[in-house]
Amino acid sequence: MIATLPRVSRHRTASAPRDAHVLQSYRGPDGVPREVIVLAAAAGSTLVLDRAGDDATDSRLVAHLAADEPPINASVVCARYVADRRASRGCALPRSLREEDLLAAPLPDPSIRCEVCPAIGDDGLVDQHGARHRLAAIRTTTLGIPEFRWLREPTLDAEGPAEIVSVRDVIGALEDYEPARTLTDEIIRGHGDDPSLSVAVLRSELARVAASPIILNRRLRERVVRTLAREGMSMSEIAVRCGRVKRDRRGNVSGETSWLARRLGLLPEGGERVPTPWIHSEVLALIARRGLGLCPREVEL
Repeated sequence: MIATLPRVSRHRTASAPRDAHVLQSYRGPDGVPREVIVLAAAAGSTLVLDRAGDDATDSRLVAHLAADEPPINASVVCARYVADRRASRGCALPRSLREEDLLAAPLPDPSIRCEVCPAIGDDGLVDQHGARHRLAAIRTTTLGIPEFRWLREPTLDAEGPAEIVSVRDVIGALEDYEPARTLTDEIIRGHGDDPSLSVAVLRSELARVAASPIILNRRLRERVVRTLAREGMSMSEIAVRCGRVKRDRRGNVSGETSWLARRLGLLPEGGERVPTPWIHSEVLALIARRGLGLCPREVEL
């Protein structure tokens, strides 16, 4: 069963500078020379675009990468995208670049909603808030063929349609890589050669999760909480060991417990309403080694 999404309202298109950095040149299924480029966007994010080699106005959005993603992810997305384009002669181009893509940080398109959320052989994955996540084949106005994506249903006590979310969103909501990672990989392997269904977005999202230095903090948080309860160590002491200190008006030194709590997902970041489930791998290693005296692998998921 394929869920059909409403049409998206028209947006003003934009063009990319002709001197943007080219990642790869290739010929489309119609033989027209094209190139995949990268372009800096808002909030430190990066746009990966496809355009005709001689037409800077024909810019199509392949991916919008967040600021915390390593630069190599753009090359990963490019390689996967070009491989899919070459393998699928009937594969339509992504949607045109819009002005808002240049001005906004990467977020799911709020205009894309799904009224029906079909499951694929299971009841979906439920996060701690009661929202259900499913893999489904959907139709959007961005592709000419259905594509597999993760969808999030609202909780039972909330109304509203399902929404498209990324593999990273699902992993973050569940605070675990499995089984979302395995289910995604199974769909890619099972339908990667099917010209009637696209897995290009899923494949690029999964590759970006694997390459990203931003990882889940749940096991580190659980270990810190257990250490505080069993060994009598304080949050302040752990922060001091990590080199994060503050001084009061009298010069007394203490640890930046708010910094530690935010890294562990116990407090929300500034301007946010909920704690983040993510932490940079280097920060996790710092807290593990210096703060807890552990090997980082002991607190990685």
